[in-house]
Amino acid sequence: MGEQDKGGISAAGGRGGKPAAARRGLVAAAWAVAALAVLAGGGAGFAYMRLDANIKSVDIDAQLGDDRPRNADDGSLDILVLGSDSRSGANGAYGRDEGAARSDTAMVVHVHEGREKASVVSVPRDTLITRPECARRDGGSEPAAYRVMFNTAYEVGGPACAVKTVEQMSGIRMDHYIEVDFTGFKELIDELGGVRITTTRAIEDASSHLDLAAGTHTLDGEQALGLVRTRKGVGDQSDLGRIQLQQSFVKALIDQVERVGVLTSPQKLWGLADTATRAITPDSGLDGVKELADLAGGLSGLGADDIHMITMPVRYDATDPNRVVPLDVQAQQVWQALRQDLPVPASATRGTATGKAGGVVR
Repeated sequence: MGEQDKGGISAAGGRGGKPAAARRGLVAAAWAVAALAVLAGGGAGFAYMRLDANIKSVDIDAQLGDDRPRNADDGSLDILVLGSDSRSGANGAYGRDEGAARSDTAMVVHVHEGREKASVVSVPRDTLITRPECARRDGGSEPAAYRVMFNTAYEVGGPACAVKTVEQMSGIRMDHYIEVDFTGFKELIDELGGVRITTTRAIEDASSHLDLAAGTHTLDGEQALGLVRTRKGVGDQSDLGRIQLQQSFVKALIDQVERVGVLTSPQKLWGLADTATRAITPDSGLDGVKELADLAGGLSGLGADDIHMITMPVRYDATDPNRVVPLDVQAQQVWQALRQDLPVPASATRGTATGKAGGVVR
């Protein structure tokens, strides 16, 4: 068992994490591109047609048109990754379907020029923002709104509105979009054979169906989903505490990739690629196996130590402690650094609510 400190989790046998990656959407995206890159590299072109049929994409560019930030031609890459909390279909086990999904998780992945480093910014779903005018899912237009939660952008206008909202906040044009839901996340973890983590204390949360004793566990898909969804079982029971837990889980996942060696098994690789292409909804620029594999090839050299992961600088709202608001000066430090393809300065997150989320993750 790795070194432990009070209230956190770490990858068993690995280093304790600095706040690390992102949310379950990144898990799915990472596995999809990793598997597809190997398929492409091996010349398994016969697989493309079968896997292409799995991919259902969304045309963000057509919906947003030209009213977007300038597309920086500096060799960097920006991807919005969302985890959907839809309760429709197989996801109904996690709550009542109220007819509209929200972005349960969100992050901006900025891959720096040269593809040797990446910066990941998690956006808390409970952040109060000014949402831009968006086209509604059911037709018509949704007017701009002040002091609404970030995740309502996806609820009212789907992926295009989520991208538009992030672009307005950051001033950064998203090159790509990738989405995954509850069921897809579970299936990916199960296909991998589980992810091994170490908890430094018991975590119990009936709402997320999670009951883990302190110690080392190999989580199956259902347990992993419970872990990344839990709020009541850790820290200050806020979304910020949950983000820290999710970040630690992704550290464990990255370590598991190297430990398991799935790329040596053609059967496991095929199963992973098949599951991944069914689990994600990418933008139309990634609507085929070749496109996903090309993206993966550019990211294949990134390891856990090459990824700097933070939460967007926020503070608790003065009138509603269940919500957070951006710290404008520090948040703009983050976005400006990424716009200039520079590392995020440490001063951008110093003293923010991110660091007061209960200390559950090391």
